[in-house]
Order: sequence, then structure tokens, then C-alpha cells
Amino acid sequence: MSKENVLQKLRVAVQNYDEDAVRIGAREALEKGLDPAESIQSGLMRGLLDVGERWNCGEAFITEVMLAASAFKAGLEILEPKVTEKGRSLKTLGRVVIGTVQGDIHDIGKSIVAVMLKAFGFEVQDLGVDVPSDRFIEVVKKSNPDIVGMSALLTTSMPEQKKVIERLGQAGLRDNVKVMVGGAPVTKSWASEIGADAYGEDAFEAVNKAKTLIAKR
Repeated sequence: MSKENVLQKLRVAVQNYDEDAVRIGAREALEKGLDPAESIQSGLMRGLLDVGERWNCGEAFITEVMLAASAFKAGLEILEPKVTEKGRSLKTLGRVVIGTVQGDIHDIGKSIVAVMLKAFGFEVQDLGVDVPSDRFIEVVKKSNPDIVGMSALLTTSMPEQKKVIERLGQAGLRDNVKVMVGGAPVTKSWASEIGADAYGEDAFEAVNKAKTLIAKR
């Protein structure tokens, strides 16, 4: 099987939300000596972006994007470590730290944003859910990211976004990092009120806003 056929196999597996086929394709790419970075970028990413474009045009449901993102992640887990082993790294637009704020355990929306950011070339550190402000501050100090992304899916957890921004200021870190917020109850006016730099209504808007923030740095 040619290189293009293997890459096509990866793209189609992601488009079909088939995690098993993605894993088989990823291992096959390694066995045939394909560059793991190219397999990610020209195989997995292309498949995920195709599904994303269909969703953006109203031709796919958000559940399909979630399934494609899960398939993408399955392949990434196999291929990404091999990129590091070769002493290389994937082309990175910027570094993002993302998490769902304390008091909120919703994971799906945040995870989709994290995967889409990776697919578009960002290095992403996902802190998970129910993340306290101290943890955000600790990671910003240690990792010096370009962007901090915070998700809140409950109105009761939204104030935590404001708290993290205030803590960044108190720690003298606010000028060093851009802050992006999102989540079902979050609005553009809320983002402005708490001093965030950007608001992403959905995963694709979050990616576009992240690109804009990076361009301004």
C-alpha cells in the first residue's frame, strides 16, 4: 500500500468515526515507515477538519464532530509519542492551557475544543475538569503558555473564570498570557465584563479566536 493510500485510510477512518480503524491505520503507518508527524497532519487532522467543515456548513451534527474528535485522539495517542522519539515536534502555532473551572465537571465541550486546537496546530495541555484557580496559576507559572482557556457549563461555576483572571493579575502573570472563555451559559458580554481577551461560542470559533490572539502577541 502506498503512502497516500495509508494517509487516505487514516482520513477516512476519522471521517467514519471508527476508532479501531484509526488505531489499525496508525500502526500500519508506523510499520511502513511513514513520518508520524505527516501521518498526523495529512491523515488524522485532514479527516477531522473535513468533518468540522461539514458541521460548520450545517451538514453534520455536533455528535459527529465529537465522535470524529475521539477517533482523532485515538490515533494521536499512537503517533504523537513517535514524533517525540524522533527528536521532532509537531509544528506549533502556540501553547494553550485549557480546563473546566472548579465546581464544574463537564468535559465534552472542553475536550472537543482541546482536540480541535491540536488539529489546527496548537500545543495543548488539558488540565481536565473541576480545576481550581491555584492549579491554573501553577501551570501558567511553570509552562508559560500563550493562552489560557477556561470552560464553564454551569452558571454557578462562571464566577470561577473571573476568579482565575483576578488571580493571574495578583500573581503578576496577566500581561504574559491571553485568556479565552467559553461554555453554554458564557456570553461575549460576560467575557468582556470579567476581562477575558476572547470568547468562543463553539470549537471552531475558539480555534479562530486562538489564532487571532496568537497573531496579536
